[in-house]
Formats: sequence, C-alpha cells, structure tokens
Amino acid sequence: MFSAAVILILSTGFFLLYLHVVCQKILRRQFARELWQEIVKANRLEFPSLRKALEESGNPVEYWRLRMMLKCDFHALTYLLKNIPNPNQRYTYEERLLILYFKLGFVSLATRHRLGLRETPAALKLMAILEYFANVVAERENNWRSRGGFLPPHSPSMVTISGLEA
Repeated sequence: MFSAAVILILSTGFFLLYLHVVCQKILRRQFARELWQEIVKANRLEFPSLRKALEESGNPVEYWRLRMMLKCDFHALTYLLKNIPNPNQRYTYEERLLILYFKLGFVSLATRHRLGLRETPAALKLMAILEYFANVVAERENNWRSRGGFLPPHSPSMVTISGLEA
C-alpha cells in the first residue's frame, strides 16, 4: 500500500514537471509580429494593466479583483481561440496543454493566497499564458485577412464573456 502511494505521488510529480517544461517551451515561441495589444484593446482585456501594476509598484493587487480579471480574460481569449478564424472550431494540442496549465496555475494562485504566500509569481505566469493566447488570436486573424477572408459575425471587436456581441 505504501509503495503504491509513493508511485502515485512520483508519477504525479513527473507529470506536472513534464507539463511545466512543455508549456514553458510553447510559451517561448516567437511571433512574427507582436499583435496582442490590438486584441487586448479590441476586447478590453485587463491583464496588461494588472501586469504593469504588479511589476512597477510591487504592491499586491487585491486578490479577488486579480482573480476575477484573470478568469474573465481567460474565458474571453479561449472563446476567441476556438471561434475566431478557426474553421475546425477546436483547440490545438498546444492550446489544450496551455489551458490545462492555466487552470493548474489558477489553483496555485488560490493556494498561495490561502497560505499567505506571494501571489505575484503565479499571477505573472498566468498573464504570460494570456499574452500567448492573444498573440495566437491576432496571428490567426491576420492570416485570415491576408488571405482575403472575412471574419465571422463574432469578430474580436467587442466579444463579451458569454460569447455574444456587445
């Protein structure tokens, strides 16, 4: 019984390590043009202002505000990833891994808050994932438009969390 528990714990640890390494490799991808600011402005996402507040002032942002803004931005960007010029309307393998990584990071953020540890490193990791998602959405939109395509009615101009246009 003891050896089974040890094997389970080690297997889980190795899986999380593997997930971390693969996701960090995905996040290091360089984009031809950094267009994520356009997606952020068009959809009124909050994570760049949160990142700026965390990096510049060093003062912790109110946890509940941080949590809600990250969650809303995550839902908006995952909606855009799945629906904006994506003919299959499916996530890629990399996007699925990053979604899982984001959710685990979100749990880590909550755990850090409950234990009274610094939340800033976990929040910055989550914001890096959101920036990657915004870059992917911008790249897809750019590629779609360069091929002469038109965007469906739910274009990134003012998509709300529920998926309906504002």
